[in-house]
Amino acid sequence: MDIILLIIGFLLLIKGADFFVDGAASIARRFNISTMVIGLTLVAFGTSAPELAVSINAAIDQSNGLVFGNVIGSNILNILFVLGISAAITPIGIRLKTILKEMPFAIIATVAVLIMALDFSIDQTPNIISRVDGILLLILFAIYFYSMIEIIVLGKENGTFEEITEMPLPRSILLTFIGMGAIIWGSDLTVTGAVGIARAFGLSEVIIGLTIVAIGTSLPELITSVVAARKGENDIAVGNIIGSNIFNLLLVLGVSSVINPIVIDQSSILDLSILTLAMIVILPIMYTGKKITRPEGIFMTLAYIAYMISLIFRIFV
Repeated sequence: MDIILLIIGFLLLIKGADFFVDGAASIARRFNISTMVIGLTLVAFGTSAPELAVSINAAIDQSNGLVFGNVIGSNILNILFVLGISAAITPIGIRLKTILKEMPFAIIATVAVLIMALDFSIDQTPNIISRVDGILLLILFAIYFYSMIEIIVLGKENGTFEEITEMPLPRSILLTFIGMGAIIWGSDLTVTGAVGIARAFGLSEVIIGLTIVAIGTSLPELITSVVAARKGENDIAVGNIIGSNIFNLLLVLGVSSVINPIVIDQSSILDLSILTLAMIVILPIMYTGKKITRPEGIFMTLAYIAYMISLIFRIFV
């Protein structure tokens, strides 16, 4: 029964995110917002909505391991597999602004979470992301979101929208609300199913969050970025991934830890360190040639596969 709930939850999350992105992007087109800004904000929020909904439900249920595993697992998958497989399909051009601003901000957010999670090594207390930490993460998110709003209001970036269908406003709003409703319902089913599976097999919630739930809630990012890359919409593909990672670290972890402080075990610190390393390594890959080539995309994809194999060893060895 738990597996059925998990599958139904995933389907609702994926379709809900699809509706949400279509509706929100159509509304944004009316204001002539660039595709990069759309990717970093509306599309990123839409594809991160499953992580947010799942994590809030898990935090309310005090399933902290699922919250942290979901966020870190989703971000590792996004930056290595989603971006890698997108580049492996077709090389992805990278704007200089992304290299100098958005990607460094994502790295700063990742390092900030790592520092917050290292309480044990600093003052000999359990590793925990406290409510105060959560508030600090939300302040960082507010700074990021303000910078995006400033770009929109001041019209610093305009863009073309060949791949975005503009629908009548009432239909766009309806799709947005239906999508959000499906995401919220799907998240509840996903958490229930995932926790049930973890208990049945004696697996930790962190492992379930890093694998099954992370992959399931990252499917919208994967589908959106691959489709965008194939259509040549590089800004949406890259903006979606970077924006989603920022949303996950700052908004999802921030809200979840404010609801219920997140206790972090030592193995989770390793996963967070891997995410930090991956973000730092990929920055020069983006800088060389201002694009991610097919060989580089394949390398990133293989790196994620190697990470998943290491997780399997941690589960069974």
